[in-house]
Amino acid sequence: MTGRRIVLVTLLAAAMLGAGAPANAHGDDAGRFDRPHDDFMSARTTLRAAAPADVGLDPDRVDALVDAAAGYTETPPGGTHPLYSGMTVLAAHDGRVVAEDAAGWALRFADGAGAELPRDEWVASGTDTIYDLASVSKLFTTIVVLQQVEAGRVDLDAPVTRYLPAFAANGKEAITVRQLLTHTSGLVSWLPLWRDWPTPEARIAAVLNTTPANPPGTTYLYSDLNMITAGLIAEAVTGETLDALVAGGVTGPLGMTDTGYNPPASELDRIAATEFQAAPPRGIVRGEVHDENAWSLNGVAGHAGVFGTAQDLARLAQAILNGGAYGGERILRPDTVEAMLTDENTTFPGNAHGLGFELDQRWYMAALASPSTAGHTGFTGTSMVIDPQSRSFVILLTNRVHPSRSWGTINPARRAVAHELAYALSVEPRSGDDAWRAHEADATTSTLSLPVELSGSSTLLFDLFVDTESTDRLTLERSTDDGATWTPVPFTARAGRDHLDAADGVVSGDQGRQWWTVRAGLPGDGDTILRWRYVTDALYQGRGVYVDDVKVRTRGKPVFDGERHADRFVADGWVRSRR
Repeated sequence: MTGRRIVLVTLLAAAMLGAGAPANAHGDDAGRFDRPHDDFMSARTTLRAAAPADVGLDPDRVDALVDAAAGYTETPPGGTHPLYSGMTVLAAHDGRVVAEDAAGWALRFADGAGAELPRDEWVASGTDTIYDLASVSKLFTTIVVLQQVEAGRVDLDAPVTRYLPAFAANGKEAITVRQLLTHTSGLVSWLPLWRDWPTPEARIAAVLNTTPANPPGTTYLYSDLNMITAGLIAEAVTGETLDALVAGGVTGPLGMTDTGYNPPASELDRIAATEFQAAPPRGIVRGEVHDENAWSLNGVAGHAGVFGTAQDLARLAQAILNGGAYGGERILRPDTVEAMLTDENTTFPGNAHGLGFELDQRWYMAALASPSTAGHTGFTGTSMVIDPQSRSFVILLTNRVHPSRSWGTINPARRAVAHELAYALSVEPRSGDDAWRAHEADATTSTLSLPVELSGSSTLLFDLFVDTESTDRLTLERSTDDGATWTPVPFTARAGRDHLDAADGVVSGDQGRQWWTVRAGLPGDGDTILRWRYVTDALYQGRGVYVDDVKVRTRGKPVFDGERHADRFVADGWVRSRR
């Protein structure tokens, strides 16, 4: 392992995160993936260190989370460079920090080709390393704007021109503040402000004068210009600069002492280096914002510019889980946070977005994804995933653009840490000590088969848990010719007041993180093989598929009990699991 490695959370880090005992008590739901919460945590909850097992998590999966994040700082066999130079990762559940780690190097390379500095000039990553957060900065801008909404200075559904009259140029009169925060304004994604306009004033004017690519409300198009404009609105209605608003409204109240724009030179030794830039000719960028447009706006912009640590971001993540408060300070009302976590883009499938937050994006949230799972990524190699249903979050900060943005995507690492945190949470068997769990891999098929002899009209009963990507499907099917051919078995399922009708025998996607009680009719006589077939595609996974308490009844009488005769199942890729 290269660089300094700090495994789990230290007492010092615990003190930095906030020492007081959290108001919430850990109950039977702690550590459970299949007991989703639909409310916020106590506003008094503060973060403390804990061993994973103390909050019901699987320690081995938490270790795997740490190892996965750290492993990408090493050059793989046959490779020429690591996925990223350095990283810090932090994971928490139910108000407890269960993992904190740093590995690799905050500074390692001398140029864009990957030439290394002399070994004694390398700087190790630490848990207190300050990273350029890149587009995670958009969350800070969003919070500042929503604070102005709460204060009555901004109306989300008002046209932007109410606050920035110059924005009306070139057909933008109808764009609303809400559309900026949900990336449905129609504005183009990006402009080379740093290159094509000579001064910060000219660059701001270029944003206000830009011509939209689409009519407002017709398209989802992620745009830096949306958030630059949102930041300008906050400045216009308050008369304060964006950096002052973030300091006064977010980082100051939450005690995020290492987070802000334009970090002081005195902290340079703690700051992770980013890219070697030849155009503009900046060399290795360290201590200044990587994003060229934010840099050309004096380091403060609505879309980028914030630097911070994982420990500071943990306070922000917990404040979201607490409904907008942390450490005795409230930065947003609970109803405002609820709006941030509610999909505004239902007409644009696959692009779920609340106010500022991205929602339900398996490409980096992996098995933690759900309609209310919120997060954001940053181009420099940063990400935060907050899962209110399990009261968990994971933060991965890297300098993946050091020394070059062309070295590749870190999405595999983002997915790995989210996946392992989700699997550290348990899905408890419905009956007995364990349940059948399907495989945990992409591009794989697993089957669980049960030979039975039917006599007259029969019924199959079982408990089912499904949390998958929508294209990873479980099919219930049967064969009456010893497996030569298979036909789907329609079934219905209930969970409380919820009802599921799988007329084609197929179920997939987010199913509410709950166990379902399934009933299926089995007409006919003779030897039959029942089969649960789970097929995953090449990318992304959910928390998985479980089958438990399988029973077959004929004319109301039991003919098979899976809890008593587990040996009758033929499992290929399925295992008995206690969690």
